[in-house]
This record gives sequence, C-alpha cells and structure tokens, in this order.
Amino acid sequence: MITGVVGLGLIGGSIAKAYKQAGWRVFGVDTDKSIENFAILSGAIDASLDNYSLKKCDLIHIAINPIGAVEFMKANAKEFQKKCVVIDNCGTKQRVCKAGFALAQENGYTYVGGHPMAGTHLSGFKNSNASLFTGASMIIVPPVQDNIELLEKIKKLLSPMGLKKIVSATADEHDRIIAFTSQLAHVISNAYIKSPTAINHRGYSAGSFKDLTRVAWLNENMWSELFIENRKHLIKETRILIDNLEQYVKAMEENNVNRLKELLKEGRIAKEISE
Repeated sequence: MITGVVGLGLIGGSIAKAYKQAGWRVFGVDTDKSIENFAILSGAIDASLDNYSLKKCDLIHIAINPIGAVEFMKANAKEFQKKCVVIDNCGTKQRVCKAGFALAQENGYTYVGGHPMAGTHLSGFKNSNASLFTGASMIIVPPVQDNIELLEKIKKLLSPMGLKKIVSATADEHDRIIAFTSQLAHVISNAYIKSPTAINHRGYSAGSFKDLTRVAWLNENMWSELFIENRKHLIKETRILIDNLEQYVKAMEENNVNRLKELLKEGRIAKEISE
C-alpha cells in the first residue's frame, strides 16, 4: 500500500512515520524542502511526493492548514487515482469538506474529512513521532453517514495510526464541538498567561498552573486561521464562558459565599456528568 503525506510538520510527520513503521510505502512533500530532504534521509518517507508518485497513492493524507488543503486538492484532483482516498487532517471542517466533497464527486475519487485528536504544544517535523496517535481518537467527516462499507474501509486505511476510536460526524457538528473542546481551551490558556502575576509563578505553581497554561504555547499563525475559520461557534462559546465568569466575580464582589458555593458545586457536577 502507498500513501502520500502533504505537509511534514508535527501531524504530517507523525503520520508519515506511523505508516512507514506499519510497512507502507510513504511519499511526502513540504513547502520547506530542507524538512522534506531530512525526512527522506531519516527514513520517515521513501521519496518526495511529486506528480508521478501522486498517481500511485492508495491514500493521501493532507496535513496543512484548511486554505492550503483546499488549494492542494484543487490543483491535484485530476491526478488522484479513482481508487484513492483523500483525507485532510485540518482543525476545522466546513470549508475544506465543502470543497473536498465537490472535487471528489467531480473527479471520481473518495474524499473524507478528518481530524486526529492528538498533538503537543510543540510543533514541527523534529517533534513528530510514530506513536503520536496511539490510543487517540479521530473524527472523520464522510460524504454520507450511513455507508458502513466506506466506514470500514476508512478504519482499515487509518489502522497504521494506532487509533483507539474513530468518531463519525458532520462538518458543522465537528466545528461546533471542537470550538468548545479545543479552540476555547487555547483561547483561555493564551489569555490566562497574560496576567502580570504570571512572571512570578515559580515556586507558587503546581499542576493546575501547568495544565491551564500548556496550550498557551501555540503556533499563532495556525491557530488564528482556525479561530477565524470557526469564529461563529468559537465566539458563542467564548461569550458563554465570559457570562459564567461574571457570575463568579459578582458573587465575590457581593461577598456572597452561598452563591459562590452554588456556582462551584454546579461546575463540579458538570464535570462529573461530562466524564
């Protein structure tokens, strides 16, 4: 089996290494040719993904930003084999899936939206590893939700990643929930660390501080694009958070310990329910 990987950063590099480790033939391409060459020398990929090798691929993983993913598909849709399955790994789905489904239907191959729920605060090929996705879940957005044969095919094609669970969703459902589970967490972390007090945290901080600030260390270029792509859902979730925070502030301003207890209890119960 042959796969092509577009983008050799943390996600794409880890995908390439996972498939190579599983015995697949792997071709890769990156805008930074030095990374592409290093990936070849290190054995993560067999060779560069070019017009010739693109036509051989059974599977294409696109691991770049949504706009870039759409541009790549538009530029290469006519080159994909009819049996090829194209999966993007973007953090938002509506723009890329709309284009992906239309191009696949027009050119006769299969496109599926994808988003692996794995990563670190570090980025780049140098931090990629074959086990990044082991035990993780992956959200897929298939062209139809009730095609069992296609879902089984996708599961088999994704097996080298070592995923624990594959969740099927619509593009809008994905973006709505990801706005809360991922994007809002990055906004909170990034805003929280801006307090002037943060510079003096050493000796005063433990697990709570580390957990809350871990994803403040982000790639601002990538995340700003994702936030804007999904701004409708992310703005809604951010406003809900602000409204909730205002209730805590009001209870403390009014020295209302009973109201504060209620708010804290509500949060504890909400966490228990979500587990």
